[in-house]
Amino acid sequence: MEHLLELLARWGHGLFGVTWIGFLYYFNFVQGGYFKKASPEALADAKQHLAPAALWWFRWGAMFTFITGLYLFGRLAGGFNSLILVGAVMGTIMFLNVWLVIWPNQKVALGMVEGDAAAAGAKALLASRTNTLFSGPMLLGMLGSHSHAGALDPWWSNVNGSSTTGLIIMLAIVLLLELNALFGKQGPLASVKGVIHCSLLLSVVMAALLHYL
Repeated sequence: MEHLLELLARWGHGLFGVTWIGFLYYFNFVQGGYFKKASPEALADAKQHLAPAALWWFRWGAMFTFITGLYLFGRLAGGFNSLILVGAVMGTIMFLNVWLVIWPNQKVALGMVEGDAAAAGAKALLASRTNTLFSGPMLLGMLGSHSHAGALDPWWSNVNGSSTTGLIIMLAIVLLLELNALFGKQGPLASVKGVIHCSLLLSVVMAALLHYL
């Protein structure tokens, strides 16, 4: 029964994660560009019907990805390495961004509640871009548990046996990027190309820091 529960949790974690990140990419790579080009009538209809429905799947996908992730993280029972730890931290921050930043501000931006729609939209966008930035290295972290390491040993053993230096530096980078998401500016995350390139770069930096330091 224990193994069956873990299998179901892994299946659910992957399924809910695909839903969550799929909608994250849809918002950043598709919907944002469409909203800029849509006619006033089409834009109004999309904000009233399409976006709220998509946000429902988005936020609950995040919720159940987080819940199943907590269960799986607890199942590691100390058998985790630096990659999975950083990935879990990123996933947790992304989850909190969804429920505490993106969703409250999107409700204002879409006119579902009263407030400064322009300012709320900008806050939601920066948090969403940051989640997209984190998505690449977060996935690398998800694959960093020993059960997924497989043929990558001894590379993985170096990550597992590395000092805390690389881990501390990487966590500091994540914290600074999240602070920028809350209080800073978009910078290179303003464009789709920019956020994709930055996510790939952050994944490489993460792997290098945790392997070599």
